[in-house]
Amino acid sequence: MPAPLTTNIFIADPSAHSWNGRIYVYPSHDRENNIGFNDRGDQYDMVDYHVLSMDRVGGEVIDHGVVLKLEDIPWASKQLWAPDAAKGADGKYYLYFPARNKKGIFQIGVAVGDKPEGPFTPEPEPIPGSFSIDPAAFVDEDGSAYLYFGGIWGGQLQCYSKPEGGEFNAALDGPNEPSGPGVPALHCRVAKLNPDMRTFSETVREVHIVDEKGDLLLADDHDRRFFEAPWVHKYKDTYYFSYSTGDTHYICYATSKSPYGPFTYRGRILEPVLGWTTHHSIVEHEGKWYLFYHDCELSKGVDHLRSAKAVEIFYDEEGNIKPAQV
Repeated sequence: MPAPLTTNIFIADPSAHSWNGRIYVYPSHDRENNIGFNDRGDQYDMVDYHVLSMDRVGGEVIDHGVVLKLEDIPWASKQLWAPDAAKGADGKYYLYFPARNKKGIFQIGVAVGDKPEGPFTPEPEPIPGSFSIDPAAFVDEDGSAYLYFGGIWGGQLQCYSKPEGGEFNAALDGPNEPSGPGVPALHCRVAKLNPDMRTFSETVREVHIVDEKGDLLLADDHDRRFFEAPWVHKYKDTYYFSYSTGDTHYICYATSKSPYGPFTYRGRILEPVLGWTTHHSIVEHEGKWYLFYHDCELSKGVDHLRSAKAVEIFYDEEGNIKPAQV
């Protein structure tokens, strides 16, 4: 079984990138608390972010310390959940993060740094038009940048009736999602970023996942439908959209020839791990591909005290991702 990247702090939701000959990991930072488990995720009460880096998987891991704190974000009230980062054409680095605003509604913020290890200075307001959680940034080969986001239940994606978000329905804030024969699943969201990497250049749209017949996955298909933790990477000329199924605890993936999709379901990358959540990233470094993920092995199953790990993954000749061996 892979060893934790670090044992000095508990971290989860590791978003990994290969920059400047090193792997940089942007995780959420778990801390001990007395909040009981619930389906809103209140037990995940994070207040800051660290950045880790290494020259290779299995090498020395450097913890660069706290790079952004809740108290420095003017619009946020609590819960700095799973972040991600991107490198802009201007050479700066952009940290994307979800947090609850002063009304308790999740939005996505952005903070800017001169180095991949931070520190990061937050913008005074969240990204206009952003909502829900789990931002994942993808910069294509032509320099176009996209931000994927969304999570059901505690992530509040079910609280919006329009693809672009719109009015927030507080009555649906909690363990709610569509259900019933023929009802389609909720979809992840995506929007292209402006060159400033701080704002959307277009209206937020849905990311559709379809089966082999081209039909949308259904809401009751809990083994395959999107729940949270989107991630996009490109292998050869194909876009891979991977995500967590949430309450069934799989990491699955789907593929497309467009960063907008629709993405055709292909299979599972990771089976359930110890702990309720599962959240990952996929990165290429020095010609090898790695899956970063978390589990609760180090804390012996304490759900809100997680540890990030990494394992090499492989593709077959048809471009299928072979299930990770952890």
